[in-house]
Amino acid sequence: MSVQKTSQDYIDEMISMSKDTNEIVTEKSEVTDFFTNCNIFVTGGSGFIGKLLLEKLLRCFPDMGKLYMMLRPKKGKSPEERFKEHFDDPLYERLKQEQPDFASKIFIIEGDTGKFDLGLSSDDRELICKNTHIIFHGAATVRFDEKLRQAVNINVRGLQLMLQLAKEMKNLKAFVHISTAFSHCISKDIKEKFYPSPMEVDKLLSLVDLLDDQQLEHLTPLFLGKWPNSYAFSKAMAEEAAKRYSTGIPICVVRPSIVVSTWKEPIAGWTNNLYGATGVVVGSGIGLLRTLHCVPNNVAEIIPADIVINNVVVAAWDIAQQWNEKLIIEEEPPVFNCISSNLKPITWGRFMDLNKSYGFELPSKKTIWYNVMILNKNLWLHNFCILFLHFLPAAIVDCILYLMGKKPMLWTAYKKIHKFMGVISYFSSQEWNFHSDANQALYKKLNSVDRKKFDFNLNNLDWEDYICYHVRGIRVFIFKDTMESIKEGQIYYRRLKIAHYTIVTAAFCLLMWLMLSFIRILFLWCFSRFI
Repeated sequence: MSVQKTSQDYIDEMISMSKDTNEIVTEKSEVTDFFTNCNIFVTGGSGFIGKLLLEKLLRCFPDMGKLYMMLRPKKGKSPEERFKEHFDDPLYERLKQEQPDFASKIFIIEGDTGKFDLGLSSDDRELICKNTHIIFHGAATVRFDEKLRQAVNINVRGLQLMLQLAKEMKNLKAFVHISTAFSHCISKDIKEKFYPSPMEVDKLLSLVDLLDDQQLEHLTPLFLGKWPNSYAFSKAMAEEAAKRYSTGIPICVVRPSIVVSTWKEPIAGWTNNLYGATGVVVGSGIGLLRTLHCVPNNVAEIIPADIVINNVVVAAWDIAQQWNEKLIIEEEPPVFNCISSNLKPITWGRFMDLNKSYGFELPSKKTIWYNVMILNKNLWLHNFCILFLHFLPAAIVDCILYLMGKKPMLWTAYKKIHKFMGVISYFSSQEWNFHSDANQALYKKLNSVDRKKFDFNLNNLDWEDYICYHVRGIRVFIFKDTMESIKEGQIYYRRLKIAHYTIVTAAFCLLMWLMLSFIRILFLWCFSRFI
């Protein structure tokens, strides 16, 4: 008799799979040696990428110095309160097993990259300026529909202020700015270089300070120009700030594409992120998202999160080596595109088909309806599907809820979903040619130990195997659904399937009856006219 796995069994198994085997190591890790005794300053540590970065640093560099983690008060909670909750996540279970005293290395710095002085006290500013060796700047607002003022203040001004702070650090060895591969998405061919910015950084910051909210909102389309949203625009401007204000700083830029759940470590399939491609999978998986403006044969520029983290860590080591050996002679900092399309491409169609296939095997009881996701490359057909697959069911369900004395909710939910769809469709209905020569050259600099410990080579990635764990991760970490309830979920999902096809059949029969009735009436009318 087989014993069904619990969610904890799954997490333990994934942690065990990601651990190194007991091989005899004859080479030393050059990257680990570099981080030894270094104090690290991290911004954005509470975000999706930030959490994984903290885990990697604390687990793989036990002999590093202090880790200064910038946190701001949020939702009535102090940085200290947020810190206590931060590590209550399965993501950190392997860290707790391997480095049980990791918390002793963390020093909380209260700050906010959205404030003009970074929200730092004079004592904290002096502390980090005196002691910091490495900066990982990942703080950013990743909301695509963010107000322009907020996006600029955090993504652009925040980086400018961080660079000013870095110039006060006498012991700084490396500064890694985490950008996005789509910062210059208006170009179809994206190389590892800086592109012309939408406007001058100083001029943008001055205008944002000068204009009130109403004026800024009115002028936002003029600011954005060809950029699709405030996020891409502000990240493009941030790269210009990185180029303009980084003189004398050992800085590099890493540009990840659409980041999805982890591939191997510390847990296969871990995610807490509902943006981008994962949001599409979740929306379709629960039965709410039924249509997407997307070209199925286009390459989905997605990248596993742990690949990004390893890339970022190695980039810090590399920029320090280049700076120390005075190998950087260009005026512009190095740029690394962390992307998958040129090595391991996968189309949107195959990505969604694999997610649907594995999703059918372990459906969640939290699913609302049967998965009937349609990828429409024609916008008019997509809008037609929205009318009949989103708005019509929402109106019917909300009317039933209202008559039952309950609060209507589906129409409001679809308004939010359509805003998300409008953002993601820009990326799913187009295709880019990304280059990653510099990033591949960076990987080749690593010795055999570091290639294994900080693997960001995609040659061994199998998308089908990856998506198998991607779907399981969504179930465990997003839906918070136990693995032992899979059987119940399958029974529940079969009922949804029967209900779905019953309604579809009934609707088809009704439509055919209406059509035949109309034809009959038309025929009788025509017949009466000729008699």
